[in-house]
Amino acid sequence: MASGPAKTAAPVLPEGRYGSRGAKPSRRWRRWLFLAIALLVSGVITWVAYVNLGAAPIDAERVAFSAKPGNAMEITINVTRDDNSKPGVCIVRARDKTGAESGRKELLVPAGAKYSRMSTTIKSIGVPVTADVFGCSYDIPRYLSTP
Repeated sequence: MASGPAKTAAPVLPEGRYGSRGAKPSRRWRRWLFLAIALLVSGVITWVAYVNLGAAPIDAERVAFSAKPGNAMEITINVTRDDNSKPGVCIVRARDKTGAESGRKELLVPAGAKYSRMSTTIKSIGVPVTADVFGCSYDIPRYLSTP
């Protein structure tokens, strides 16, 4: 007696009835296509991150602040920029004890040195407790620029 299950042969199909069994087409081109798309997408993401998260061309940091009478705050900032031939603008603000912005001022940074220190007084609608720099830009509003 033979042990184990009986072996059956694969069914034989009539020749020419179902078409020929050719080799499967190569899918290697799909791998290259997906790789090219992935590289393109990662390149675009890298470029967008560099533009948005890279170093700012003009930047300021708070050096000091002090309260003034009449709901005002004096702030002193250091401005650093990459092109000292262009004027810029920095927005400084005062905040109350809840952290809400209670005063804001746009400070014109004239063309000149690459590093400069400036002071200004910000009027506040309430009692300010701190002052900080909101941001800086080379896009100066018309009302700040000199004629």
